[in-house]
Parts: sequence; structure tokens; C-alpha cells
Amino acid sequence: MSTQTVTIDRLGSGGDGIAGGPDGPVYVPFTLPGETVAIARVKSHGTVISTSVASPERIAPACPHFGPDGRNGTCGGCSLQHASDALYHAFKRGLVVDALKSKGLTPAVAPLVIARPAERRRVVFTARQTEKALLLGFNQAGSHHIVDIGECPISRPGIVARLEAIRAIAAALATDSQPFRVTVLETLSGLDLAFEGVRKPGDRQRRAVTECVLKLKGIARVTHDGEILIEPQKPLLDFDGVAVSPPPGGFVQATKEAEDAMAALVLGHLSKTKRVADLFSGSGTFALRIARNARVHAVEGDEKALRALDHAARHAQGLKPVTVEKRDLFRRPLMASELKVFDAVVFDPPRAGAEDQCRELARSGVKTIAAVSCNPVTLARDLSILTAGGYRIAGVTPIDQFLWSSHVEAVALLQK
Repeated sequence: MSTQTVTIDRLGSGGDGIAGGPDGPVYVPFTLPGETVAIARVKSHGTVISTSVASPERIAPACPHFGPDGRNGTCGGCSLQHASDALYHAFKRGLVVDALKSKGLTPAVAPLVIARPAERRRVVFTARQTEKALLLGFNQAGSHHIVDIGECPISRPGIVARLEAIRAIAAALATDSQPFRVTVLETLSGLDLAFEGVRKPGDRQRRAVTECVLKLKGIARVTHDGEILIEPQKPLLDFDGVAVSPPPGGFVQATKEAEDAMAALVLGHLSKTKRVADLFSGSGTFALRIARNARVHAVEGDEKALRALDHAARHAQGLKPVTVEKRDLFRRPLMASELKVFDAVVFDPPRAGAEDQCRELARSGVKTIAAVSCNPVTLARDLSILTAGGYRIAGVTPIDQFLWSSHVEAVALLQK
């Protein structure tokens, strides 16, 4: 380890400040461009000791758990609470612009659709039982240390208000001191808690969880590795008037506000289409909305998510026909010959993107595509494949739903 003084040049893609040097970049968390800081350096990582020049874009963080002086350690849930809105929003939009430029793409990129505090309805906590109490919070950045939280400004008030209830249920389920995860989803009927990584509960733990939940209010369902332990109320989400019960721990957009913004862009682009394929459809975030105006074929590899979509479509009023197909689109993308019956395609893949599927789309005659992505790098790769196949990018909109983090969503609209 060495001590040196550096000036921060820019923010890296992970949100750390980056200082240039003769032997390569140094990454310094919790710093901003233009700041001069003394750091303790280990290889390419620096820890701030003191700041001699602070950025005018630096603001006080919203959460006492944030930063090197955070309560109980540095919570790794956020990385940019110290940046002004202007700097932070430019950083998020820049992640999308830069990724596109790296593939030679320069489409119109709209201003960032911003996220606000208290919007996150889906949060993944880490928990661990200790001799004194159950810890519930987020891992410290680059560490297995759990920062036990008492508040969380990004999360919905309905989640924050029930942190003690979540702790009590987690404590009833824990059998040892190993860390485990709990995905908390706020639904219309209460919190949906999905536990993973904890040892399979025995009869004693099952009874304890049941007794605990029955004493509490606002808990819709508790599951362990997909198995329902107790379900006082079926968890329900509203996809534009269609009620959907998502599978335990299944993928749901992290904020309703971002989901609505994405859906508005997709639906506006598909307003004149008659038959649409929704690829990587999940539980129907887009498919069920699109079905108000067009026939939809939803394709998804997760059987439980597809079952939730199918059930919702069958019990909804006023929808055009919705068909479903279980299919691993990474191994078996829809071929160009299969795509010819559709006049539009929507795809919203995991972070790995949809490379092979885009190669088939590029060979197809599908006129309209809406690409939704949580990873600007793989989105840029996929769009470069589509543009090489004759598609024009009408526009790209970056969307924030992971406030004060380095993650950003984007919706790209294309025409053949």
C-alpha cells in the first residue's frame, strides 16, 4: 500500500472516480470529477484519506448508511448519493451514449427518465443470523460484511415500515449463521418475501414462520426456494388493468414508474401493429398491455413466469388473443422463418442481451422492433446487429430505476 495525492478525471462505469496515472487508472470510490484527494492505494484501488479540493457537484448523501462514514459500515446498495442530480443524470445518460458510440451508433438519445427516492418496490436484501440479532441489509462494497440498515431512502415506504417484520420472519427461518438472500416485492396485497440460500426449513422453522406471519399485517406470501411456506393473500401486480400474480422471486421491474415509462414507449411504437411477438416476456409486463390492441405471442424460458402470464391473460377482460410458448431463446431463438407472421417484436432479455435472436431478426422481414435492455453494452451490440440487417434506430431512451447506482435501462425503437 502507498499514499499519494490524485485528481479525479472522470466517473467510471461503476460510479467510482477515476484518476489517471503513469501506470494506469486508479479507481477511487465516493469521489467526483475535479476533486483532489489523498488516497491509500493498493494496486489500482484507492481509499480516500482526505480531500483538498472538493467538487461543486458534491452534495450531502440522503442516507446515513452511505459512504465511508456510513453507519455500521459502507452500504453497497448505492454508489452515487454524493453527486448532484445534474452530474448523476448526465452520468446515467452517458453510459448509454458511450456504449452506443463504441459500436459506431449515434442515434438520437433522449434525456434520462429519472428515478426518485422511495420508488423501489423490489429490493434484494442480504441477511445473517448472529449470536446477538439478525442482520438485514446490503453487503458492504467488495465485502461480505452486511451493513444492517434501519432506513433506505430508495425503497417504498411500505417496505421500510416493515423492516422489523422482515427481520422477524428471516430470524424464524434461519437455522445457522450463513448469509442468505431475501427478495422483497411490494404488491397490491402486501409484501411478497422470497428466501434463497438458507437451509431447507424443518417442521420447527415452518411453524415458526407461520406463527410469525399470522401475527403480522401486510405480508402476502413467504416462499423458500420457490416453495410457498405461507400465503395469507395472493400477491398481485397491476399491468395496466390486468391482475398478475408473479411467481416467487420472479423477475419484476424494480419500480412501477420505470415500468410504466418503458411500457408507454413500447406501446406508442407498436400502436399500428396487429400481431406482436414478445420475447423474454416474463410474467407479461409488455404482453398483457400490448394485448389491449394486438394479438400477442409471448415466449419465455421460465415456466412459472409464463404460467402467471397465461393465467392472467385467460382471466382478463377485453384482451386480444394471447398465446404462450416456453422456449430457451438463448439456445433456440425464433428463426427468421418463424418471425414472418409478426409485424412487430418486443424483446427484453437478461443482462447477456439477445445476440443470437437479433441475428435472426436481422434476417427477418419484421417491420417494427422495440428493444428493452438493462445493459447498455449488450444493447449496443444487439442494435449494431439489427442496423447491419437494415433496421433504422428511431430513438433510444435511457430510464433510471436503480437510483444512485451505476445501472441504467434503455428502450430502443427500430424500423426496417
